[in-house]
Amino acid sequence: MRIQLTNYFARLFAGDLSAFGGPATDETVAGHIRAEQMSLVLGYSVGIMLANACNATVLAIALWQSPDRTFAAIWAIIVASAAIAFGVQSHGSRRITKPQFVSRRAIHRLVRNAFVLGIAWGIVPVAFFADASTGGQLVITCLCSGMLAGGALAFATIPIAAIAFTAPIFVGIAICLGRNGDLAFLLIAFLVVVYGSVLLRGVFVNSFNFARRVIRQIEAERTVRQDPLTHLPNRVAFNETLDAALRRLALSGEEFAVLLLDLDRFKEVNDRFGHPAGDEFLVQVASRLQRCTRAAEHVARIGGDEFALVMANLTRPEDALEIAERFVAAFTEPFLIEGCEFVGATSVGIVLVPRDGNTALDIMKNADAALYRAKKAGPGTVRFFEEADDKVSRDRKALQADLAGAIARDELFLVFQPFLDLDENRITGFEALLRWQHSSRGLVPPSEFIPIAEETGLIHEIGEWVIRRACATLKEWPEDIRVAVNFSAAQFQNTGILQTIVQALADAKVAPRRLEIEITESMLLSKYSSAASILNALLELGATVALDDFGTGFSSLTYLRKLPFSRIKIDQSFIRDMLVQPDCAAIVKSVVSLARDLNIEVVAEGVETADQLDYLRQIACDEVQGYLIGRPVSADAVRALLDTKKLRAIFAA
Repeated sequence: MRIQLTNYFARLFAGDLSAFGGPATDETVAGHIRAEQMSLVLGYSVGIMLANACNATVLAIALWQSPDRTFAAIWAIIVASAAIAFGVQSHGSRRITKPQFVSRRAIHRLVRNAFVLGIAWGIVPVAFFADASTGGQLVITCLCSGMLAGGALAFATIPIAAIAFTAPIFVGIAICLGRNGDLAFLLIAFLVVVYGSVLLRGVFVNSFNFARRVIRQIEAERTVRQDPLTHLPNRVAFNETLDAALRRLALSGEEFAVLLLDLDRFKEVNDRFGHPAGDEFLVQVASRLQRCTRAAEHVARIGGDEFALVMANLTRPEDALEIAERFVAAFTEPFLIEGCEFVGATSVGIVLVPRDGNTALDIMKNADAALYRAKKAGPGTVRFFEEADDKVSRDRKALQADLAGAIARDELFLVFQPFLDLDENRITGFEALLRWQHSSRGLVPPSEFIPIAEETGLIHEIGEWVIRRACATLKEWPEDIRVAVNFSAAQFQNTGILQTIVQALADAKVAPRRLEIEITESMLLSKYSSAASILNALLELGATVALDDFGTGFSSLTYLRKLPFSRIKIDQSFIRDMLVQPDCAAIVKSVVSLARDLNIEVVAEGVETADQLDYLRQIACDEVQGYLIGRPVSADAVRALLDTKKLRAIFAA
């Protein structure tokens, strides 16, 4: 019972209308309602305070001939001075952008101030009415009536503040009237009760309607400004919050920080459990992130797995770091996804405003640069923006712009690394590897430009170019040689990819059986629903499909059974350590045996020593690839490599 009473009074003095039977809301909506209420009060406050100062002056003049004139003058000076000071302060507050959220403590202060002002006016009829002249009494009556009406108007949306202001005045009037048993005064007392009842009823009706209107407005705005999955603010709402923070910075110098978050292992969730589970993961993440922030601040989901926070009223950089570390720590406990535990992680980039920029464009650009450096440092890393980040970001954007025209400038080319058949001791095919010879940067590693191509969608145009060039090159090779082309997950989102492959084969007049599509396990799992139909279509066409980097994913065995693979490629990390670590050797041997039972050929990647080659022969691996067999070479060098007899002699049993 005590807890219930405590909660009730907490809601009552915070202006929560549910304490009076009004609409119930959660704390977030209540904070928005309080913000609207406070905005209205501040709108009236300057006029009300000027009226207080004017009324206090009038009262002092009316009581100048009264025995209480000294006390009245002191009272008037105090009230007028306080009213003017509060009015000036309120006028300054109105010039600052209206807050989106107001705390309970702010309403507590408002109710306290209203009560103090009400007491000041409640003193008037008690202290001055009896000894005042008839004219003075008339002035007191008018002033008290006016203050009651003015208070009800000023606090028309906050019943507890209206009560706090008017109650002392009603009590003062009641005490004054109670001293005199005259019938006229009793009639006045009756009228005061009726008058007060009408005023308070009007306050309650108006405040309830006001709250319902704000709630409807919030619900309507949520459809535009709320992420439908996580129910967090979306990019639109985040941009508005950022713009409001910039306006406060310009008007009052209020500094703030922007924190940009990216989930480090979100793709793993999609790969392992599928997209519905990925959505559930985002919902759980959103809930944890929101619990890390202050009540007035809201994490926004501004992209697929990207979140952001505007941290207002920043006093020191350590405050932003503390929140960022809370975000990172929120991922310590595993997430329960599809009945399985999954440990996630996030990286955070922090921008301090105005130190790191004073426009929305610069702030987000620099936050993205800080986040990029955090992600490069590893999962769960926090990084503040540094000047060097800007250069890295500019370089990356310049590389992106250059990549867009790389095909037109004929800067892309293919190199080919051979596969060696261990039974026949001959080259059976080549893997096509993309390279970029930049005009000024030189040879750009694929690890740098392929992620950029995937992020920007350039991978579709580049991927089509690779397919067509590989098929055109294959046309010049012997009929028993195949070419393997790597595909990324992004390419399987292109509905026209199958038609591109068919057209490239037709233009080059190459048999489909000579083209092999290599896909990574993580790519396959992330797009299983769409990839399966494309892979089956490729199989019907006559092409072959290889599963690359086998053993580095999650559910290889399941998908070996479900999807039409012609080959699997054992990841080079297992081949590199198989002669020094028994567990790696056991894995390689088991994979070869399993593949043989499933009628799938096996390619061992990363073969660099003769001892590795000998072991793979012993366990009956089908093909090998690596620097021992041959490094990637140009298309012109492939013919010479195929014609040499030296290779057969070197790798003869």
